[in-house]
Amino acid sequence: MNKGNAMRYGLLGLVIAALVAMLALTLDDASVEPATVTSTPTAPAPIASLAELGDQAPSRRDLDIQTWRTAEGAEVLFVEARELPMFDLRLTFAAGSSQDDGVPGLAMLTNAMLNEGVPGKDVGAIAAGFESLGAEFGNGAYRDMAVASLRSLSAAEQREPALALFNQVLGQPTFPEDSLARIKNQLLAGFEYQKQNPGKLASLELFERLYGGHPYGHPSDGSAESIPQIGREQLQAFHAKAYAAGNAVIALVGDLSREEAEALAAQVSAALPRGPALPKIGEPQPPEAGLSHIEFPSNQTHLMIAQLGIERSDPDYAALYLGNQVFGGGGFGTRLMTEVREKRGLTYGVYSGFSAMQARGPFMINLQTRAELSAGTLQLIKDLMRDYLANGPTEQELEDAKRELAGSFPLSTASNADIVGQLGSIGFYDLPLSYLEDFMREVQALSTEQVKAAMAEHLDVDGLVIVSAGPTVEQKELPPPSDAPVELPSGVPEH
Repeated sequence: MNKGNAMRYGLLGLVIAALVAMLALTLDDASVEPATVTSTPTAPAPIASLAELGDQAPSRRDLDIQTWRTAEGAEVLFVEARELPMFDLRLTFAAGSSQDDGVPGLAMLTNAMLNEGVPGKDVGAIAAGFESLGAEFGNGAYRDMAVASLRSLSAAEQREPALALFNQVLGQPTFPEDSLARIKNQLLAGFEYQKQNPGKLASLELFERLYGGHPYGHPSDGSAESIPQIGREQLQAFHAKAYAAGNAVIALVGDLSREEAEALAAQVSAALPRGPALPKIGEPQPPEAGLSHIEFPSNQTHLMIAQLGIERSDPDYAALYLGNQVFGGGGFGTRLMTEVREKRGLTYGVYSGFSAMQARGPFMINLQTRAELSAGTLQLIKDLMRDYLANGPTEQELEDAKRELAGSFPLSTASNADIVGQLGSIGFYDLPLSYLEDFMREVQALSTEQVKAAMAEHLDVDGLVIVSAGPTVEQKELPPPSDAPVELPSGVPEH
């Protein structure tokens, strides 16, 4: 260090020391009551430490769920919440890609076009209309369902025009040709990008192998071959059938009375096309197990490992959810993260999970690892899974998972948006109104033997469908496990 720098650092040190001393004096002075104060303010209540809760779970909101059906057949679930002067509305339709009926991408494209035009308004006017009212519109389409949502202030002067515009978007979309061409071009550009994404390529092949010709088997976004062929008339026909009132669940949470909620739901239902609920899709056939590989030039190999899981209504849902939290669904501390990342440094992250759906959704394990260690990593995961299915979780692992769930579960109803999402799922999957309470009670009562039995019944290492995407390179042996931190792969995982 030269003398000039030494002098500058010395002066800087003196300045910092002076600031620290002034701060200390300020804090000391703040604790002294000023002479001009004539009354003593009430001291704020101390913040309770989470440690003081012990094994007691944090409290969560008690939901008084009210339900009824509209004259047109839509199911309504409503929770009155007066804390904020606003409401959240969410419509869930059985209008996901599983209803594409041989036209991949039809459901997604219909949903994407809802707010592109209504009589007398284009996409810009619709967006400006919601914005001028301080309202938010949202939409999306998935394999099982399509959704549309509205958040608005509950005062009549904002609520009524926002609801009128929402009803137009849901009930009278015009599907303008110029917007259709624009969105198609965006999708086609996305398909080109997918060719450079080995993780996406692996996911597409995985679902095709897992489900074959079942409605879950094709990509929700369609394909470069199917999207250009979809015309405006097909969108109109799909909307008339799949966005019918009888095919809808209306979830509503907010600053509304029961009478106001009934009137609001009746307006929404009456604005939709008339029609019944669509029939539920059938169950998939068991797929052929084994490994397939996608050659891709990269340093990393994507591994996607899956098999058929469960329906959302399966009675083992709670046991499988808890069992997976221990195995690979709970982040750090799971079997997979501990053995694959922390002890061997083979990946940045490895996760597993059940996607419970109307029909049997997938159980999946997903990770990236060094290409030259991919075979050994895959075998390690299979060995870990085989051991877990044979022996189940330990008492300590299960208790830790239960405690973590008890602590995080209140977040599922922390906001009106969270609650409206829960109501939509309860209605769509035909769950009991007491589902949230039932789930936590079931989880806390589960034993290690029950979790082990459920996992072993629904999963089979020899039945795994595996897709890898990466380069074909000479394989190396895995490093031995170590309790000391292991250096992770250098750089960002390559795609």
